[in-house]
Amino acid sequence: MSVVDSVLERVPQAYRALALRHRELIKFGVVGAITFFIDTGIFYALKLTILSPKPVTSKVIAVLVATLVSYVLNREWSFRTRGGHRTHHEATLYFIISGIGVGLYSAPLWVSRYVLHLQTPFTSRLVEEVADFTAGQIVGLLLGMAFRWWAFRKWVFPTDHEDDESTREGALAR
Repeated sequence: MSVVDSVLERVPQAYRALALRHRELIKFGVVGAITFFIDTGIFYALKLTILSPKPVTSKVIAVLVATLVSYVLNREWSFRTRGGHRTHHEATLYFIISGIGVGLYSAPLWVSRYVLHLQTPFTSRLVEEVADFTAGQIVGLLLGMAFRWWAFRKWVFPTDHEDDESTREGALAR
């Protein structure tokens, strides 16, 4: 029994069916939470040290590292009952889609900094930090995550038999 299954057993009966139906989304969300902390840690480590004048570059590097971790976790856990592509084809699609995701994650920060000029000397350091966090870690994350969830299910980890009981039973056994 997986960790998610054991947690779902403790969910009140009224919500259990809903949680089981969206188990894949819950796993994707857990992976997203893990990689959020990786992304945030690397972003601020770079932004506040060696790449302080280049916050967008810091963000891109952070997202790339988090994406590598995300691929492994999503492939081996979130979407392990899906697929059908050879590993190299799957990985290629994953990283192409994630590359688009990097742009979506970074675009709000770029707009905040270079279009809205929410940076020093145009604003205070506090406003700059709040704007960077909001644009880069919240808005960018939501845009990128929504796109990646949709694209991964559609192209990277597709399945033609979502409602096939034997597929579900096999997934529950894993």
